[in-house]
Amino acid sequence: MPHMTAFARNQWYVAAYSHEVGREELLGRTILGEPLVFYRTEEDGTPVALHDRCVHRRFPLSESRLDGDRIVCGYHGFTYDTTGACVYVPGQKRIPRTARVTAYPVVEQDSLVWVWIGDPALADPRTIPRARHLDAPGWTTVRGMEPIDADYGLLVDNLLDLSHETYLHGGYIGTPEVAETPITTEVDEGAGIVRVSRHMDDAECPPFYARSTGIEGRITRWQDIEYHAPCLYLLHSRIAPVGVLPEADGSDPNGFHTEITYAITPSADGKVYDFWMVSRDWATDDDEVTGFLRGNNHTVVMQDVDALNLLQRTLGSERSGYQELSINIDTGGLAARRILARLVEEGDKPAERVL
Repeated sequence: MPHMTAFARNQWYVAAYSHEVGREELLGRTILGEPLVFYRTEEDGTPVALHDRCVHRRFPLSESRLDGDRIVCGYHGFTYDTTGACVYVPGQKRIPRTARVTAYPVVEQDSLVWVWIGDPALADPRTIPRARHLDAPGWTTVRGMEPIDADYGLLVDNLLDLSHETYLHGGYIGTPEVAETPITTEVDEGAGIVRVSRHMDDAECPPFYARSTGIEGRITRWQDIEYHAPCLYLLHSRIAPVGVLPEADGSDPNGFHTEITYAITPSADGKVYDFWMVSRDWATDDDEVTGFLRGNNHTVVMQDVDALNLLQRTLGSERSGYQELSINIDTGGLAARRILARLVEEGDKPAERVL
């Protein structure tokens, strides 16, 4: 078996997009190996997350139904409230003391639904990183999610080294300059943030941008990554025709700003949810551009999905003791591995409680 990246449990993870959680259908997702069910309350629409297995015979509550704000198990009718307490069992008045499922802390922010799997006493919503562009005025976003049969650490590696765009995504977002341009990497160990930047002064305009922006000829291209371990990845992408410089105040009237956002959420060992979003502040009402970016980016994401599925299978068949080779482009990914290992280690220590 390939090495599996351990899970940092006392962290926030994206479980769903806001639009996926409703009342018409219960949503089932597995996060860090825990099966969860999501729905919204009737009165104010607050998201609820419960363990997705009835205590009686383990029937999935996500395949059951709502009665008001209570879930009625679809097998024998055990009924649970929003706190996970069982409030009805069939055929008897007494409800067993152990008839309860876990309820998990949930926060809805920036059109994302975040969940906390670890110690609920440590769940501080203020520590959730922001992605305000996802539902801010003046921005339009296309989004999707692909499950990948690969260790989530492989997806972190993939997104922190964009030189693979030249080879894996040629004809879409990759051009020769991406692989040829050196990177700068900054690591904030304490905050758990890795920044990787690649600034290309004179680059070919890839079809992804040429067809959506109408730019002809060569471009200046900035790629500035912020990875907030363990889950949120932000790529601040900016392009402009070569020779067009930003204004003195830093504004960029002739530039095109695109925010590429990923939520990297481990589902189980060797499985990860790849939430992908492309937000733009240009041509925001142009449905043709929106459709093009959605289709084009989905193709790019599927190229990553296929590559990582293949890599996971390949690593699973490697002989033990093989040696990995790393070079400069891997600096960000190696820093992320180090931070993830620290978050896992810190999560395994007994919590210090303030009494």
